[in-house]
Amino acid sequence: MHIPDGFLSVAVSIIMWIISIAMIAIALRKVKNELGDREVPLMGVLAAAIFAGQMLNFSVSGGTSGHLLGAAIATILLGPWTAVLVMTSVVSVQALLFQDGGVLALGANIFNMGVVGVFVSYAVFQLLQKAFGKQKWGLFVSGSLAAWTSIFIASLACALELAISGTSPANIAVPAMGAIHAIIGIGEALITLGALAFLYATRKDLFEKSSKKLNGNKGILIGGGIIAVVLAILSPLASSHPDGLEWVAEQKGFLEMARAAFYNIMPDYAFPGISDPNISTIVAGILGAVIVFGVAFGIARLEKHSATQE
Repeated sequence: MHIPDGFLSVAVSIIMWIISIAMIAIALRKVKNELGDREVPLMGVLAAAIFAGQMLNFSVSGGTSGHLLGAAIATILLGPWTAVLVMTSVVSVQALLFQDGGVLALGANIFNMGVVGVFVSYAVFQLLQKAFGKQKWGLFVSGSLAAWTSIFIASLACALELAISGTSPANIAVPAMGAIHAIIGIGEALITLGALAFLYATRKDLFEKSSKKLNGNKGILIGGGIIAVVLAILSPLASSHPDGLEWVAEQKGFLEMARAAFYNIMPDYAFPGISDPNISTIVAGILGAVIVFGVAFGIARLEKHSATQE
Protein backbone atom coordinates (compact mmCIF):
# COMPACT_ATOMS: atom_id res chain seq x y z
CA MET A 1 0.00 0.00 0.00
CA HIS A 2 3.07 2.23 -0.20
CA ILE A 3 2.15 4.80 -2.85
CA PRO A 4 5.04 5.70 -5.16
CA ASP A 5 5.57 9.19 -6.50
CA GLY A 6 3.61 9.75 -9.70
CA PHE A 7 0.37 8.11 -8.58
CA LEU A 8 -0.91 11.22 -6.78
CA SER A 9 -1.27 14.74 -8.07
CA VAL A 10 0.92 17.43 -6.54
CA ALA A 11 -2.13 19.10 -5.00
CA VAL A 12 -3.33 15.90 -3.32
CA SER A 13 0.20 15.11 -2.12
CA ILE A 14 0.58 18.54 -0.53
CA ILE A 15 -2.83 18.34 1.15
CA MET A 16 -1.97 14.92 2.57
CA TRP A 17 1.36 16.25 3.84
CA ILE A 18 -0.44 19.09 5.65
CA ILE A 19 -2.97 16.72 7.23
CA SER A 20 -0.28 14.25 8.30
CA ILE A 21 1.97 16.94 9.78
CA ALA A 22 -1.00 18.26 11.76
CA MET A 23 -1.82 14.77 13.06
CA ILE A 24 1.81 14.14 14.02
CA ALA A 25 1.92 17.47 15.89
CA ILE A 26 -1.24 16.55 17.79
CA ALA A 27 0.19 13.11 18.57
CA LEU A 28 3.39 14.61 19.96
CA ARG A 29 1.37 16.88 22.21
CA LYS A 30 -1.01 14.11 23.31
CA VAL A 31 1.65 11.53 24.21
CA LYS A 32 3.97 13.89 26.06
CA ASN A 33 2.32 13.25 29.42
CA GLU A 34 1.35 9.65 28.66
CA LEU A 35 4.79 8.14 28.14
CA GLY A 36 5.97 6.02 31.03
CA ASP A 37 8.51 3.29 31.59
CA ARG A 38 6.38 0.83 29.64
CA GLU A 39 5.81 3.01 26.56
CA VAL A 40 9.34 4.26 25.84
CA PRO A 41 10.97 0.87 25.12
CA LEU A 42 7.78 -0.48 23.54
CA MET A 43 7.73 2.32 20.98
CA GLY A 44 11.21 1.41 19.76
CA VAL A 45 10.72 -2.34 19.85
CA LEU A 46 7.33 -2.27 18.12
CA ALA A 47 8.58 0.08 15.41
CA ALA A 48 11.57 -2.21 14.70
CA ALA A 49 9.43 -5.37 14.67
CA ILE A 50 6.76 -3.81 12.44
CA PHE A 51 9.42 -2.57 10.02
CA ALA A 52 11.00 -6.02 9.78
CA GLY A 53 7.60 -7.70 9.59
CA GLN A 54 6.56 -5.53 6.65
CA MET A 55 9.50 -6.92 4.66
CA LEU A 56 7.89 -10.37 4.69
CA ASN A 57 5.31 -10.23 1.90
CA PHE A 58 2.98 -13.23 1.82
CA SER A 59 1.33 -14.54 -1.34
CA VAL A 60 -2.42 -14.25 -1.80
CA SER A 61 -4.69 -15.38 -4.61
CA GLY A 62 -4.43 -13.85 -8.05
CA GLY A 63 -0.66 -13.51 -8.22
CA THR A 64 -0.36 -10.71 -5.71
CA SER A 65 1.00 -10.37 -2.19
CA GLY A 66 0.41 -8.52 1.03
CA HIS A 67 2.38 -7.70 4.12
CA LEU A 68 1.82 -6.80 7.74
CA LEU A 69 0.62 -3.26 8.42
CA GLY A 70 0.97 -3.50 12.19
CA ALA A 71 -1.23 -0.52 13.07
CA ALA A 72 -3.62 -2.67 15.10
CA ILE A 73 -0.86 -4.26 17.19
CA ALA A 74 0.72 -0.88 17.93
CA THR A 75 -2.66 0.65 18.81
CA ILE A 76 -3.70 -2.17 21.12
CA LEU A 77 -0.43 -2.08 23.05
CA LEU A 78 0.24 1.66 23.10
CA GLY A 79 -2.95 3.55 22.32
CA PRO A 80 -3.78 5.49 19.14
CA TRP A 81 -1.67 8.63 19.44
CA THR A 82 1.50 6.77 20.38
CA ALA A 83 0.79 4.29 17.59
CA VAL A 84 0.63 7.20 15.12
CA LEU A 85 4.23 8.07 16.03
CA VAL A 86 5.33 4.43 15.76
CA MET A 87 3.80 4.02 12.30
CA THR A 88 5.14 7.40 11.17
CA SER A 89 8.66 6.29 12.15
CA VAL A 90 8.31 3.07 10.17
CA VAL A 91 6.78 4.57 7.02
CA SER A 92 9.20 7.53 6.98
CA VAL A 93 12.33 5.39 7.23
CA GLN A 94 10.97 3.08 4.53
CA ALA A 95 10.52 5.99 2.13
CA LEU A 96 13.63 8.03 2.93
CA LEU A 97 16.20 5.22 3.17
CA PHE A 98 14.74 2.34 1.19
CA GLN A 99 12.69 4.18 -1.45
CA ASP A 100 9.64 2.15 -0.42
CA GLY A 101 6.93 4.68 -1.19
CA GLY A 102 7.53 8.11 -2.69
CA VAL A 103 8.88 11.11 -0.83
CA LEU A 104 6.21 13.42 -2.24
CA ALA A 105 3.61 10.74 -1.48
CA LEU A 106 4.97 10.21 2.05
CA GLY A 107 2.29 12.42 3.58
CA ALA A 108 -0.40 10.21 2.02
CA ASN A 109 1.33 7.02 3.12
CA ILE A 110 1.64 8.28 6.69
CA PHE A 111 -2.03 9.24 6.63
CA ASN A 112 -3.25 5.94 5.20
CA MET A 113 -1.13 3.60 7.31
CA GLY A 114 -0.31 5.71 10.34
CA VAL A 115 -3.54 7.64 10.84
CA VAL A 116 -6.39 5.81 9.11
CA GLY A 117 -4.96 2.39 9.98
CA VAL A 118 -4.44 3.38 13.60
CA PHE A 119 -7.75 5.09 14.31
CA VAL A 120 -9.83 2.51 12.46
CA SER A 121 -8.09 -0.16 14.55
CA TYR A 122 -8.76 1.81 17.72
CA ALA A 123 -12.45 2.38 16.96
CA VAL A 124 -13.14 -1.26 16.05
CA PHE A 125 -11.11 -2.65 18.94
CA GLN A 126 -12.75 -0.43 21.56
CA LEU A 127 -16.24 -1.09 20.22
CA LEU A 128 -15.78 -4.87 20.24
CA GLN A 129 -14.05 -4.90 23.62
CA LYS A 130 -17.08 -3.18 25.14
CA ALA A 131 -19.37 -5.67 23.41
CA PHE A 132 -17.39 -8.71 24.60
CA GLY A 133 -16.85 -7.42 28.11
CA LYS A 134 -14.18 -9.19 30.13
CA GLN A 135 -14.16 -12.35 28.06
CA LYS A 136 -10.58 -13.56 27.61
CA TRP A 137 -11.15 -14.44 23.98
CA GLY A 138 -12.51 -10.96 23.32
CA LEU A 139 -8.99 -9.55 23.08
CA PHE A 140 -8.11 -11.90 20.23
CA VAL A 141 -11.36 -11.54 18.30
CA SER A 142 -11.34 -7.76 18.71
CA GLY A 143 -7.70 -7.49 17.71
CA SER A 144 -8.11 -9.69 14.64
CA LEU A 145 -11.16 -7.82 13.36
CA ALA A 146 -9.51 -4.47 14.09
CA ALA A 147 -6.49 -5.57 12.05
CA TRP A 148 -8.61 -6.70 9.08
CA THR A 149 -10.64 -3.50 9.11
CA SER A 150 -7.52 -1.32 9.30
CA ILE A 151 -6.17 -2.84 6.08
CA PHE A 152 -9.50 -2.63 4.27
CA ILE A 153 -10.34 0.98 5.18
CA ALA A 154 -6.77 2.19 4.61
CA SER A 155 -6.89 0.69 1.12
CA LEU A 156 -10.11 2.55 0.39
CA ALA A 157 -8.50 5.81 1.53
CA CYS A 158 -5.64 5.11 -0.86
CA ALA A 159 -8.12 4.40 -3.69
CA LEU A 160 -9.94 7.68 -3.09
CA GLU A 161 -6.65 9.58 -3.21
CA LEU A 162 -5.90 7.94 -6.55
CA ALA A 163 -9.34 8.88 -7.81
CA ILE A 164 -9.11 12.51 -6.69
CA SER A 165 -5.68 12.71 -8.35
CA GLY A 166 -7.18 11.54 -11.64
CA THR A 167 -5.00 8.42 -11.67
CA SER A 168 -7.88 5.96 -11.75
CA PRO A 169 -11.65 6.58 -11.59
CA ALA A 170 -13.27 5.91 -8.23
CA ASN A 171 -15.59 3.28 -9.72
CA ILE A 172 -12.50 1.33 -10.74
CA ALA A 173 -9.94 2.09 -8.03
CA VAL A 174 -12.21 1.68 -5.01
CA PRO A 175 -13.64 -1.80 -5.77
CA ALA A 176 -10.29 -3.06 -7.08
CA MET A 177 -8.33 -1.90 -4.01
CA GLY A 178 -11.09 -2.97 -1.65
CA ALA A 179 -11.41 -6.47 -3.10
CA ILE A 180 -7.72 -7.37 -3.05
CA HIS A 181 -7.11 -5.83 0.36
CA ALA A 182 -10.11 -7.63 1.83
CA ILE A 183 -8.12 -10.78 1.11
CA ILE A 184 -4.81 -9.30 2.29
CA GLY A 185 -6.59 -8.23 5.48
CA ILE A 186 -7.15 -11.89 6.36
CA GLY A 187 -3.36 -12.32 6.52
CA GLU A 188 -3.12 -9.18 8.66
CA ALA A 189 -5.77 -10.56 11.01
CA LEU A 190 -4.03 -13.93 11.37
CA ILE A 191 -0.62 -12.33 12.01
CA THR A 192 -2.17 -10.00 14.58
CA LEU A 193 -3.94 -12.91 16.25
CA GLY A 194 -0.67 -14.85 16.48
CA ALA A 195 1.21 -11.85 17.85
CA LEU A 196 -1.45 -11.11 20.47
CA ALA A 197 -1.59 -14.75 21.55
CA PHE A 198 2.20 -14.91 21.87
CA LEU A 199 2.40 -11.67 23.85
CA TYR A 200 -0.53 -12.63 26.07
CA ALA A 201 1.15 -15.93 26.92
CA THR A 202 4.61 -14.48 27.51
CA ARG A 203 4.07 -10.85 28.58
CA LYS A 204 0.52 -10.40 29.79
CA ASP A 205 1.62 -7.23 31.61
CA LEU A 206 1.91 -5.47 28.25
CA PHE A 207 -1.89 -5.33 28.07
CA GLU A 208 -2.26 -3.74 31.52
CA LYS A 209 -2.66 -0.09 30.55
CA SER A 210 -3.16 1.02 34.14
CA SER A 211 0.46 0.31 34.97
CA LYS A 212 3.13 2.73 33.81
CA LYS A 213 5.80 0.26 34.84
CA LEU A 214 6.89 -2.47 32.48
CA ASN A 215 8.05 -5.63 34.20
CA GLY A 216 11.55 -6.19 32.85
CA ASN A 217 12.41 -3.47 30.37
CA LYS A 218 15.57 -5.32 29.40
CA GLY A 219 13.52 -8.41 28.64
CA ILE A 220 11.20 -6.63 26.23
CA LEU A 221 14.13 -4.86 24.57
CA ILE A 222 16.10 -8.07 24.12
CA GLY A 223 13.10 -10.18 23.17
CA GLY A 224 11.73 -7.61 20.76
CA GLY A 225 15.15 -7.09 19.25
CA ILE A 226 15.56 -10.81 18.64
CA ILE A 227 12.14 -10.98 16.97
CA ALA A 228 13.00 -8.05 14.68
CA VAL A 229 16.34 -9.59 13.71
CA VAL A 230 14.75 -12.99 13.03
CA LEU A 231 12.11 -11.36 10.81
CA ALA A 232 14.84 -9.50 8.92
CA ILE A 233 16.79 -12.74 8.44
CA LEU A 234 13.65 -14.38 7.04
CA SER A 235 12.98 -11.46 4.66
CA PRO A 236 14.56 -13.16 1.60
CA LEU A 237 11.70 -15.68 1.82
CA ALA A 238 9.17 -12.94 1.06
CA SER A 239 6.86 -13.39 -1.91
CA SER A 240 8.09 -11.87 -5.16
CA HIS A 241 4.55 -11.16 -6.33
CA PRO A 242 3.51 -7.48 -6.56
CA ASP A 243 1.72 -6.06 -3.54
CA GLY A 244 -1.93 -5.07 -3.63
CA LEU A 245 -1.49 -1.53 -4.90
CA GLU A 246 1.11 -2.50 -7.51
CA TRP A 247 -1.12 -5.35 -8.70
CA VAL A 248 -4.12 -3.02 -9.06
CA ALA A 249 -1.95 -0.45 -10.89
CA GLU A 250 -0.79 -3.13 -13.31
CA GLN A 251 -4.28 -4.54 -13.86
CA LYS A 252 -5.90 -1.13 -14.32
CA GLY A 253 -3.18 0.35 -16.52
CA PHE A 254 -1.59 3.10 -14.45
CA LEU A 255 1.57 1.35 -13.22
CA GLU A 256 3.69 3.29 -15.73
CA MET A 257 2.77 6.50 -13.92
CA ALA A 258 5.06 5.55 -11.03
CA ARG A 259 8.17 7.73 -10.81
CA ALA A 260 11.47 6.45 -9.48
CA ALA A 261 13.05 8.24 -6.54
CA PHE A 262 15.41 11.08 -7.43
CA TYR A 263 18.05 9.47 -5.17
CA ASN A 264 18.90 5.95 -4.05
CA ILE A 265 20.32 4.78 -0.73
CA MET A 266 19.12 1.20 -0.26
CA PRO A 267 16.40 0.78 -2.91
CA ASP A 268 14.26 -2.35 -2.61
CA TYR A 269 15.99 -3.16 0.68
CA ALA A 270 19.31 -3.95 -0.94
CA PHE A 271 22.46 -2.99 0.96
CA PRO A 272 25.02 -1.53 -1.48
CA GLY A 273 28.26 -3.38 -2.09
CA ILE A 274 26.96 -6.87 -1.27
CA SER A 275 26.58 -9.06 -4.34
CA ASP A 276 24.52 -11.83 -2.75
CA PRO A 277 20.92 -10.54 -2.89
CA ASN A 278 19.79 -12.55 0.14
CA ILE A 279 22.58 -11.32 2.38
CA SER A 280 22.12 -7.80 1.03
CA THR A 281 18.44 -7.87 1.97
CA ILE A 282 19.14 -9.27 5.42
CA VAL A 283 21.79 -6.65 6.18
CA ALA A 284 19.52 -3.86 4.93
CA GLY A 285 16.64 -5.22 6.99
CA ILE A 286 18.64 -5.43 10.21
CA LEU A 287 20.09 -1.96 9.65
CA GLY A 288 16.64 -0.58 8.90
CA ALA A 289 15.18 -2.15 12.05
CA VAL A 290 17.97 -0.61 14.13
CA ILE A 291 17.39 2.82 12.58
CA VAL A 292 13.60 2.63 13.04
CA PHE A 293 14.12 1.56 16.65
CA GLY A 294 16.41 4.53 17.18
CA VAL A 295 13.95 6.97 15.65
CA ALA A 296 10.91 5.76 17.63
CA PHE A 297 12.85 5.28 20.87
CA GLY A 298 14.47 8.69 20.44
CA ILE A 299 11.11 10.39 19.94
CA ALA A 300 9.78 8.70 23.07
CA ARG A 301 12.77 9.70 25.18
CA LEU A 302 12.66 13.30 23.97
CA GLU A 303 8.95 13.60 24.62
CA LYS A 304 9.24 12.09 28.09
CA HIS A 305 12.19 14.37 28.93
CA SER A 306 10.26 17.38 27.64
CA ALA A 307 7.30 16.50 29.86
CA THR A 308 9.52 16.30 32.97
CA GLN A 309 10.93 19.75 32.23
CA GLU A 310 7.54 21.44 32.17
